[in-house]
Amino acid sequence: MNPMTEQLLAMSRSNKRAIQVAVDVLLLVAVYFLSMVLKFESFAFVHDLQSWVVLIPVLPTTIFIFVRLGFYRAVLRYIAGRALITILRGAILSGILMSVVIEMADLPVPRAVPLIYIMLTFLSIGGIRFGFRELMTYQQNRRKERVAIYGAGAAGRQLLQVLHQRSDYVPVAFIDDSRQAQGTLVGGIRVYSPTQIERLVRDNGVNLVLLAIPSATKLRRNEILKSLENQPVLIQSVPGLDDIMTGKARIDQINDIKIEDLLGRDPVPPRRELLGANITGKVVMVTGAGGSIGSELCRQILRLKPARLVLYEISELALYTVEEELTDLKATLRSAAAISAVLGCIKSARLVDRTLRHFQVETVYHAAAYKHVPLVEHNIAEGVRNIVFGTATLAEASIAAGVKSFILISSDKSVRPTNIMGASKRLAELVCQALADAPRNNGTTISMVRFGNVLGSSGSVIPLFRRQIEAGGPMTVTHPEITRYFMTIPEAAQLVIQAGAMAQGGEVFVLDMGDPVLITELAAKMARLHGLKPVIFTDPSVEKPEEGEIGIVFTQLRPGEKLHEELLIGNDPKSTSHPRIMSATESRQPLDELFAALDQLAIACDRNDIERIRKIMIEQQTAYQPPGEIVDQFWSEDDTTQDVPEKVGSDPRRLILVHG
Repeated sequence: MNPMTEQLLAMSRSNKRAIQVAVDVLLLVAVYFLSMVLKFESFAFVHDLQSWVVLIPVLPTTIFIFVRLGFYRAVLRYIAGRALITILRGAILSGILMSVVIEMADLPVPRAVPLIYIMLTFLSIGGIRFGFRELMTYQQNRRKERVAIYGAGAAGRQLLQVLHQRSDYVPVAFIDDSRQAQGTLVGGIRVYSPTQIERLVRDNGVNLVLLAIPSATKLRRNEILKSLENQPVLIQSVPGLDDIMTGKARIDQINDIKIEDLLGRDPVPPRRELLGANITGKVVMVTGAGGSIGSELCRQILRLKPARLVLYEISELALYTVEEELTDLKATLRSAAAISAVLGCIKSARLVDRTLRHFQVETVYHAAAYKHVPLVEHNIAEGVRNIVFGTATLAEASIAAGVKSFILISSDKSVRPTNIMGASKRLAELVCQALADAPRNNGTTISMVRFGNVLGSSGSVIPLFRRQIEAGGPMTVTHPEITRYFMTIPEAAQLVIQAGAMAQGGEVFVLDMGDPVLITELAAKMARLHGLKPVIFTDPSVEKPEEGEIGIVFTQLRPGEKLHEELLIGNDPKSTSHPRIMSATESRQPLDELFAALDQLAIACDRNDIERIRKIMIEQQTAYQPPGEIVDQFWSEDDTTQDVPEKVGSDPRRLILVHG
């Protein structure tokens, strides 16, 4: 906006009105002059004073009429179409007054002049005001986001009305798949085909696309986002139809597109009998209840009407947060389920046993575990204690307390692992399989559910990329060819619940994760969704991104990290009654042999004998293949001063008392 315009807008209301009056007086004089010129087709009348006498009463009276009509109360920047009626009325009254004065004073002014005067007054006074408004709008819009709305249906029309009331967006186009809608006008804005988006960006300066398609499936949204991702535009969206219908969100809420929308799938409708089988009317416990998977399991479990939901969590903050959220959800659902929050570690055998017996838990979902590969590689002994012995303690206690169903949440990193976290997960699976077949297991159905990364979990790559984009980059990827499986947290939790209900004992269920995702392409997609052009840098210390770009930098694989994860140990998964749940046939290990190895593993952990820990892991049926040197931050070859005995007492009941 230029300095003169800013000075005008900064004036007081009285000064602005005075300027309007002065401009109108000059316009009325000019209009009268032009009317006379058009009638006489000459300037001969200019020197005849009697031709000008008519303006003496007309000018002040016309201004008075405009004042009485409230014309000067309107703010020029926001003057509306109804002001034209006021201008027309004022021009007609002014023209009638002019005719009366001409007749009464017998002035040498043709009778046609007042008619011409009325038309020119209406056009000039109205035109200058609406021209000023358009100039203000144009200058303001230059600083706004120029928006194309994808979807010209009811949601798109509502969104258009909302945008007209906001000062930061200016809608310039609709985009719609419907051929019937293309080429039409909606709210005065043309509807274009999706194939014309490049032209809209180039010619109309569109830099933001708002998706107004709340009823579209994830598959359709995915297709739309893929068609837009190569355009240099920021993509945002209105909430989904479910959130709008349930009152969780409003149509005028504009949100960033999540990468989940680009990678997520439409979930397969759940089997209701499976969802409620281990939950409805039962006492259910979730370990790691404050984590990404654990908290989502709790949300879905609460909706399935358990008698009680026990939240077991080691982090005080996480436990407090999830309990507060679930208490609010319980009130919304008008649920009668009791919620009990237990603060503790799964390695605490006495607390685990007390919790299971006190609340008479019937179903356990074991989601508590360390999951970050590099951290566990630097803290190997504690990682093994948490994942292996924590699982053994909980499973043993569940059998002793008469729990009906025990479901271990496992990981794709347990398949042919190259890191301690994955090897520990595989060993935890072997423990569960052995206990599932144990003679003293008098009715606890133990199963495992294995899947890959969940989108948006704490510490995962997607939140990292978001933070890096917000910071201006660069985005860091460990290897150009690294791939990972991804699934949304809600879908994973729903499938875990259904898989657990299918269990007969000892099964490893594998979730269908779809195709693996190239992480480099994932980073590029996220950059494009934020309106940035991804550029791969080989030397970030020298190369710098230009405006509108963000760098992608390759670092190196971290300790224990695999280039490609797997979900199956064998190649013969069996289908189940659910299209996205498979049952894998996995090798098992005899209970006594396995627990004897665990006793030695416990001693090695107590001594922080990392070499021995790795050796035991390799000797078991984990397929563990460490790729390099030990990187544990506490490890030193000088730490081990005694030989570890070849065998110690291997009574499996020792685990719950000793390793806790």
